Amino acid sequence: MNTFPAFSKETYIKRRDTLKKIMGKGRLLILGNEESSINFKDNWYTFRQDSTFLYYVGVSAANLAFFIDIDAGEEILFGNELSIDDIIWTGPQSTLHELADEAGIKKVLPMAGISKYLKQGVAYLPPYRPEHTLKLAEWLDTDVKVVEASASVEFIKAVASQRSCKSEEELAQLDKACTVTSRMHRAVMMEAREGMYEHEVAAIAQKVLWENYAANSFLPIVTTNGNVLHNHYYGNRLVAGKMLLFDGGAELQNGYCGDMTRTIPVEKKFSSKQREIYEIVYAAYQKAISLLKPGIRFKDIHLAASREMVNGLKQLDLMKGDAADAVASGAHTMFFQCGLGHMLGLDVHDMENLGEQYIGYNENLAKSKDFGLKSLRLGKELQEGYVLTVEPGIYIIPELIDLWWSKKMHTDFINYELLNRYRDFGGIRIENDFAITQSGGRLLGEPLAIAAEDVEALRA
Repeated sequence: MNTFPAFSKETYIKRRDTLKKIMGKGRLLILGNEESSINFKDNWYTFRQDSTFLYYVGVSAANLAFFIDIDAGEEILFGNELSIDDIIWTGPQSTLHELADEAGIKKVLPMAGISKYLKQGVAYLPPYRPEHTLKLAEWLDTDVKVVEASASVEFIKAVASQRSCKSEEELAQLDKACTVTSRMHRAVMMEAREGMYEHEVAAIAQKVLWENYAANSFLPIVTTNGNVLHNHYYGNRLVAGKMLLFDGGAELQNGYCGDMTRTIPVEKKFSSKQREIYEIVYAAYQKAISLLKPGIRFKDIHLAASREMVNGLKQLDLMKGDAADAVASGAHTMFFQCGLGHMLGLDVHDMENLGEQYIGYNENLAKSKDFGLKSLRLGKELQEGYVLTVEPGIYIIPELIDLWWSKKMHTDFINYELLNRYRDFGGIRIENDFAITQSGGRLLGEPLAIAAEDVEALRA
């Protein structure tokens, strides 16, 4: 990831000024990330800066912290300059003062001096790495349990209010990330063939990322068992009669992400059964994107897409009864166990570390605890500037069939006898990324085949 900020210093100054106005008063601390070891100290995972630190400071270097005293009008970047021992391994790097200047920060101090600035109290965000918790416990001279319970809700809400609505600068970066993501998927759709292993398909996607100097925005899912929602095993061979589900995204060097899914036949064309289910998922997708606009609850879009799915499944006699009643009862979650989408930005699940109750929900809408809906990460009203995924799917899970059938659950809506004939079907998910505009939803990135006939044409 680039060390220098992605945008002009004026952008970061403006973001911080807005944060100060929202908070009004107080002292704020934003922690940067550290290097993280894999199996011994100097063998590190790829460094990834904290996204909120990137948003307000923009500097992607390890072992930094940023402090704002709103009342005193002071901003300080804390960190240590590289020693000659460091430079031997890294080569000469920009100084912290140079990096700070690019972000419009005038004061830089060694990390050893940070604790005295925090003694009078400080607001911080929820620590999601153990080392963050330990640092805060030391600096604040308190117990780790107190640290974890004392994150500032006011600070969380202020950050969420800013980061949720993307600026034109950010949308341009998200467009780039989604275009690289689209090209990665296109390569997989064109090159994946019967006889390959899943890890060979993953390599096709990885090649596109490296060609564009991008990284995975999350551990990709490349699987012929699409009914396993987060399947990270890549050892299966692609065989005729199966489908390949690829869920992956690109992350640019500045941290902005894409996230897309396509499900394709291993052969050049869908079988009749595969195409029937695919068309149902695609109809749910079309229904969802037709409803995207400011002011509508994403939960309501999720439920509308679910009803569309039930109507399609009724045409195959896999479900029966009234679609609205089936969804209200939760019967549709036999097929659609997860949520329709999530926020996207500097994180692939944007700001999820701040808590879904603040990012996907609000005081007027609490997250459901019901099966299916409890996995919906975004439920609240959409606003112009939001960026989100739309990703309906149908997943045939044999263990879920057996459990519900043994309990005679939802027998008024589910045709278990016929469903059992689909036990080995797998799963289908399709996903694109959208920015919410005044008039609806705008597709981000380079368009990619999604209708069944277009997928087949690309596979030919």
